[in-house]
Amino acid sequence: MLIFLNHLINGISLGSVYAIIALGYTMVYGIAKMLNFAHGDVIMVGAYICFFAVSSYNLPPLAGVLLAVVACTALGIVIERLAYKPLRQASSLAVLITAIGVSYFLQNGAQLLWSSNIKMFPSFFTGRPIELFGGELKITVTTIVTVAACIVIMLALTWFTGRTRMGKAMRACSEDKGAAQLMGINVNATISMTFAIGSALAAIAGVLFCSAYPNLTPTTGSMPGIKAFTAAVFGGIGSIPGALLGGILLGVIEILASAYISTQLSNAIVFAVLIVVLLVRPTGLLGKQIREKV
Repeated sequence: MLIFLNHLINGISLGSVYAIIALGYTMVYGIAKMLNFAHGDVIMVGAYICFFAVSSYNLPPLAGVLLAVVACTALGIVIERLAYKPLRQASSLAVLITAIGVSYFLQNGAQLLWSSNIKMFPSFFTGRPIELFGGELKITVTTIVTVAACIVIMLALTWFTGRTRMGKAMRACSEDKGAAQLMGINVNATISMTFAIGSALAAIAGVLFCSAYPNLTPTTGSMPGIKAFTAAVFGGIGSIPGALLGGILLGVIEILASAYISTQLSNAIVFAVLIVVLLVRPTGLLGKQIREKV
C-alpha cells in the first residue's frame, strides 16, 4: 500500500508539471483557436536560461527563474507576432505546419547556441523530505513545490480570467473575435497577452520538470509538450480546470503504468487511455459541447 502511495505522489508531482504546461496550451487554443506545438520547446528555452543564469553567472535560483520567465514571455510574444499573427485568417493546417516549423527552429537554435550535450540541471529545492509511516513514505521538497505551484497558478488564472479587464477581454475573444472587436477590444493585443502568459507558464514548468528530471538537452521539452497537449485534450481543451484534471490524471496514469505494467509501454498506455476517453467524451472530461447554428 505504501509503495502505491509513493507512486501516486510521484504521479501527482509529474502531473502537476503537465498541468502547468497544459494551461498554456488550453489558454492559447481557447482564445486564439491555435495549436501552438512550439510550446514544448519554450519549456526547453526557459530551462536553459535558468540553468546558465545559475550555473554560469551564479545568480540565485529565484533570480534565474524570474529571468527565464521574462525571457520566455518575450519569446512567446515574438513567436506570436512573427509566426502566427500573419496567419489569423489562414487555415488550421497552415497554422499547424508553421507551429511545427517554429518548434524545429527553436530546437536547432538551441543546439547551435548550447550544443546537444546533456547538461545536469541543478536541484533548486533541497531540503529534508517529509517522512511518514516511519520513513516508508517520503514526500520531497520538489514534489511539494511543484504541486503548490500548480494549484496557485490555476487559482490565479481562474481569478485573472474571471475578474480582470484583460481576462474578460480574453473570454470575449474566445466566444467571438468579431463581436469583441466591435465592442472595442483589441483582439491582437489580447492574443499576444495570451501567448505571453502561456510562455511564462512554460518557463516555470521547464524549471520544475528539470528539477525532478535533471537531464537537459535541446529536445527536453518535446515529449512533455506532447503529453501536456494530450492532458489538455484529456481534460477538455479550453477549460482551465480541465487542464489541471487532465494533467494530474495523465501523470498518475504514466507513473502507475511504468511501475506496474512496463516502463516501455507507459507512453502507449497514456495515449490509449486518451483514445478511450475521447471515444466516450469527444470534448474531454470537462469540455463543453459547442452547438453551431447552420
